[in-house]
Amino acid sequence: MKEEFNLPQAHLIYDPDFLEPDFAKNLFLELYTQTSWIQEPIKIFGKEMMQPRLTHLFGERSYSYSNIKMNPAPFPKSLHQLKNKLENSTKSTFNVCLANLYRDGQDSMGWHSDDEKELGENPVIASISLGAERMFHLQHKTKKELKQKFVLAPGSLLMMTGETQHFWKHQLPKTKKKVAPRINLTFRQIID
Repeated sequence: MKEEFNLPQAHLIYDPDFLEPDFAKNLFLELYTQTSWIQEPIKIFGKEMMQPRLTHLFGERSYSYSNIKMNPAPFPKSLHQLKNKLENSTKSTFNVCLANLYRDGQDSMGWHSDDEKELGENPVIASISLGAERMFHLQHKTKKELKQKFVLAPGSLLMMTGETQHFWKHQLPKTKKKVAPRINLTFRQIID
């Protein structure tokens, strides 16, 4: 059942059953096996290291974050169908999808906000989870006691809208549990 979370200075919508299970499973298998995944170097506190995940950009525009510029591949038919479903369901428009492959529990995404200028003033981020479920954390940037956690189920949608990216950061932490691969599809609108 879809839930809305109106946190201080944030608006989130979580729908654990956004995708039909068969569609989610087939999309995971297609993307897992047919995508040219890459692992980019990233600088953290002045030290260069490889990102602890694999990525690929689909869509109509290039996208830059953390001194990485990604050039997109066209949306495959299945992702275009998903984009249309998202746009119809959310009344938002998306022109890129940043795909992240987390191979196991040691792959992760550190604390960050999707606040790049090219995403606009109040970005809408639509995040689809495929494959293994993983824990997702949010924390207010200045009021550290304000926190929220989600278990992101396969086929789920997490929408982050409004001022969320201004005031909150989020992460997908490492886990010592043995977990199967997970793909996260984050749909965004890149503006000029």
